[in-house]
Amino acid sequence: MTKLELLKHYKDEDDLIEGYVKRAFDGEHELRILEAGCGQHWPLNLEGIKYRITGVDLDPEAMRYRVEVIKDLDEAVVADLRQVDLGDRKFDVVYNSFVLEHIENAEHVLQNFKNWLVPGGLIILKIPDRDSVFGFLTNLTPFWFHVFYHRHILRRPHSGEPGYGPYPTYYDKVVSRKGIQEWCKANGFTLREERGLAPYLVERGLRQRCITAITRIVSALSFGRLPWRHSNLTFVLEKTAAPAT
Repeated sequence: MTKLELLKHYKDEDDLIEGYVKRAFDGEHELRILEAGCGQHWPLNLEGIKYRITGVDLDPEAMRYRVEVIKDLDEAVVADLRQVDLGDRKFDVVYNSFVLEHIENAEHVLQNFKNWLVPGGLIILKIPDRDSVFGFLTNLTPFWFHVFYHRHILRRPHSGEPGYGPYPTYYDKVVSRKGIQEWCKANGFTLREERGLAPYLVERGLRQRCITAITRIVSALSFGRLPWRHSNLTFVLEKTAAPAT
């Protein structure tokens, strides 16, 4: 496996993704975007292009906030990504950010993304790496601790309340660097981008230094099998275009 290129900041990640989405716009036709697991807000700045966002999320409270407060979705669907029927709608871009780790049989969701995409379409995918130190520790600890960590360590006071994460995690095998690489090969996708990011290396402060120290110790105890320099992965996957006839 080749060395993973690391992003230095959240802005670098946003710039990378926004660039790919904007280049998918042909300058004329409205870009059709599916935000799969849309949550409470849309993070990208797509100023300068025409686009339409369809949001799908299983959490009705998160969707209510998105629709009633943020008001940026063109279509809102409360449904399970494994079961939702989007009819014959096809999308140019599927954006999926930190959702797959919360789904049992995550590979089925990826197959749905494949079916919903037009040839040449993009999947923008952000996941935590189950094979990293952070993924290992998340799998090892109970859900109540995840809520405690978000509420008291990350200082997100609404964590665990309706409409707010964290959500239970499953970490199917596909939710990893190796898993996504193998899925691309098996399903006719080209891996355009593959980057790593560790929030505890991006942010500053005592909390981040403590988390960094813990991850380095766990990585050392695993004899380097569990990487610590990244916890999250960002992918851009391109669906192989249909051959010309």
